This record gives sequence, C-alpha cells and structure tokens, in this order.
Amino acid sequence: MRRINIGFVAVLSLALGPAMSLAHHSFAAVFDAESPIELTGTVTSVEWMNPHAWFYMDVENDAGEVENWALEMGSPNHLRRRGWNRNSLQVGDVITVAGSRARDGSTKGAVRTVTLDATGESLFGGQDESR
Repeated sequence: MRRINIGFVAVLSLALGPAMSLAHHSFAAVFDAESPIELTGTVTSVEWMNPHAWFYMDVENDAGEVENWALEMGSPNHLRRRGWNRNSLQVGDVITVAGSRARDGSTKGAVRTVTLDATGESLFGGQDESR
C-alpha cells in the first residue's frame, strides 16, 4: 500500500485552491444584472464543459468594428434539462443573446436567453441572476 505524503497534499491544495475557487463563482461577483445586453452576431466557438458552458460570438459594435464576446451559460447538465444539447449551437450560427454584462465592462456576459435566428427557437441560457 502506498503512503500519501500529507505535506504534499497540503501544498497542492493551497496551490490549486484559489484557481479552483475562481472557476466557479456567484453570478453577482462577475456579472451585473443592472447592465443588460442584447447582442446579435455569429457564433465563433462553443465550449460545452463544466462548470459552465461558454460560447464566443462576433458582434458588430456601434462604431462598425467587430468584437468577439465571451458568453457564459449554465452547466451542461442544467442546459440539457432545459432542452439544449451539445449540437444546439454551432459555429456559424447567427443568434441573438439577452443577458447581463460583466462588471468589469469587458466583452463578456452571462446568458439569459439565446434565440437562433434561423429557426426563431429561444432557449434559456441557464444563468441564475439571483445568486
């Protein structure tokens, strides 16, 4: 039987703890429910993984420049229960997103709903703004 070095485990926990705590956060810590966004653009990438699914989309701003937005949704399990699957959103899809902007004013947001322009189908994005 192998012995576990408690010191090694303690150091590893201290090293990884802060990074792991940043991976999952409350909505209010990162996003501002008082700063709504509505974006229409083209999906450039989809990351279907825990703890939150993310997708990226190109959006033309008021100055006519293209910005790439990073948009966070709920967990894949939560999204599946709401009608999503890993193929619901594809690179190249034109979509409209309603949600909340990041507190730091960056091109990052939390998704409340995604509407697929091709079909008009609207899906809940899984972000609970009450947290």
